[in-house]
Amino acid sequence: MSKLITLIAIFISSMTYAQTIIKGKVIDTKNLAVFGANVYLDGTYDGATTDENGNFKFTTQETGTQRLIISFLSYETKTMIRDVSTFKDVKIVLQEDMEYLDAVIISAGTFEASDNSKVSVLKPLDVVTTASALGDFVGALQTLPGTSTVAEDGRLFVRGGDADETQIFIDGIRVFTPYSPVPNNIPTRGRYSPFLFNGITFSTGGYSAEYGNALSSVLLLNTVDEPDQEKTEIGIMTVGASLGRTEKWDKTSVSVKASYTNLGPYVALFPDRNEWKKPYQGAQGEAVFRQRFNNGILKFYAAFDTASFDVIQEDINTPDGVRFKLNNRNFYGNTSYQGILGKGWSINTGLSYTIAKTDFSFIDNDISDTENSAHVKLKFKKRFNSRFKLYFGVEHFTTKFDEHFSSEIVSPVSYGFNSNNSALFVESDIIFSKKFAAKVGVRVDRYELSDEFQVAPRVSFAYKTSKNGQLSMAYGSFYQNANSSALKFEQDVKSQSTKHYIMNYQFVNDGRLFRAELYRKEYDNLVKFDTAFESFESNYDNSGSGFAQGLDIFWRDNKSIKNVDYWLSYSYLDTERDYRNFPTKAQPNFANTHNFSAVAKYWIEDWKSQVGFSYTYASGRPFTNPNTENFLGDMTKSFNSVSLNWAYLISPQKILYLSVNNALGFKNINGYQYANTPDINGDFARRSLKPAADQFFFIGFFWTISEDGSDNQLNDL
Repeated sequence: MSKLITLIAIFISSMTYAQTIIKGKVIDTKNLAVFGANVYLDGTYDGATTDENGNFKFTTQETGTQRLIISFLSYETKTMIRDVSTFKDVKIVLQEDMEYLDAVIISAGTFEASDNSKVSVLKPLDVVTTASALGDFVGALQTLPGTSTVAEDGRLFVRGGDADETQIFIDGIRVFTPYSPVPNNIPTRGRYSPFLFNGITFSTGGYSAEYGNALSSVLLLNTVDEPDQEKTEIGIMTVGASLGRTEKWDKTSVSVKASYTNLGPYVALFPDRNEWKKPYQGAQGEAVFRQRFNNGILKFYAAFDTASFDVIQEDINTPDGVRFKLNNRNFYGNTSYQGILGKGWSINTGLSYTIAKTDFSFIDNDISDTENSAHVKLKFKKRFNSRFKLYFGVEHFTTKFDEHFSSEIVSPVSYGFNSNNSALFVESDIIFSKKFAAKVGVRVDRYELSDEFQVAPRVSFAYKTSKNGQLSMAYGSFYQNANSSALKFEQDVKSQSTKHYIMNYQFVNDGRLFRAELYRKEYDNLVKFDTAFESFESNYDNSGSGFAQGLDIFWRDNKSIKNVDYWLSYSYLDTERDYRNFPTKAQPNFANTHNFSAVAKYWIEDWKSQVGFSYTYASGRPFTNPNTENFLGDMTKSFNSVSLNWAYLISPQKILYLSVNNALGFKNINGYQYANTPDINGDFARRSLKPAADQFFFIGFFWTISEDGSDNQLNDL
């Protein structure tokens, strides 16, 4: 028995002798103790938790080189690698994790509309339930500050910039023909429905070095990564019908949607100011294929649409009116891949291809346009830690544009251009602390047609002034080649340029958001020509210039009033430019000095309904009156519109939807057309350019058939 006791004592003694004591203290960068941090040897059960003084202590039998892991919520995990015998009285300093919760974010010039965004001005649901938008994401964005109300156009005019200065991307890849063709004085719509998108980023200026060839703005649309369930969606509307289906497997999913639009029955019931020989008809189809891998996701997006119409529109110089016929076919394909490569590296790559063909007749002129465009991009990201990330990539754009013109008095002629632009970009996110961050980048573009290299630096800063408020600033240099209306006749024009200066304050607290932003844009090298319109006879140069400056204010509140969500936006714009065939610098006719929008949505539980309200005000826009000597010296009257909508849940999966634009019937005027020659008194007669219809009514029935029996299309209305 005594021998057994002796052996046990020797064993315990040897075990005690083999153990190593590990101890130390964990503090933060302010020298304050971190209570509750986990400290352990990697791959073992040996470890401890720090006490209220930050101290820890434990023993281990491990020997040699070991990895000591120190982790705590909201701090960066730290790893120490060395001989276990040296882990004595160690002092460990943890740094705050800059990606955690209330860390500063850079918001200058950017509106987020994503469920994953830390600070979202709009959610995806907002984009499609705004009363005035009629289901068009561009229409919803026009309720945000920084946009101008150009009711007869429908595209995005941002901060004194022409609509051609805004570029649209799907999953980071360029969309070359984002809008549907329409007759004059009728607003266009975006080609792509909100049905397949779950996030929108609208940058009104100062955007990332990743995006180029845009002077004013970029709009980023992100398709859904993973549908929640299989479902069928059916829509029956006063202007057409739609059918969608989503199938889902283990790591694969497919979503498709087809729709048909025919304004014939609507125009027959509510005639407008046009004489329709063939009302607008269109068919659209969209599909997204998604394949998940262990470390990434591959997506293929495709959209096809066709549209046609034949209309006679009033013209002061043509008593019988002007006939305009159009037939358009458009295909857009987009493939993208996002994946993790390991050791902090990730990849984002993709390509798109667009083919668009438009045949239109104007009076006795027949014009046929064909555009083939492609974009390929490769982007890498290296995450060194939560304080420093590096992005870099390369991309190439190519466009082949051909136009054929013929008429009864002019021999057939063909013209066009081939454009190839390449770019490199590098950008970094630097988080100095939870209060101070910076984004610094540079972009180098090669414009083949004009034989130019352009270097565009971009920098943004953000400082957190309080728990809920922050101040951001941004500067950027931006370039864009001339649009197709000039390049098809003259390929030697240089790229146009602008500089953005932005200061932004943002306050977010419990469902309330306030933004105020000052900006200035300075334009240079704008394209000018010396004829009434771009043509063979025009002389082109880059002598144009201009500026735009102003203030944007946004307020949103979904907490103060039960079941009510509303936002208010106001923009002040001071701008002048000398471009195109302007004889002098002037405020362009697409710019409103004042723009105001109010949007409200109210859920009525007893009625199982959501009602919506939108009001838009825009001050008058300039126009040239040939009866005076002033260029763009007169102003139209102000624009006003009130829109209403009502979504009624007949059952959880069946919705009746009604909306009316300009419900109060304001008599808006978009501008004036003057006679080509004066009358016997030397005066030029004019007519008002009014909307095709003062009001637009819409009724739709939407039925969803899904696995859970409760999913519906309220998000798509």
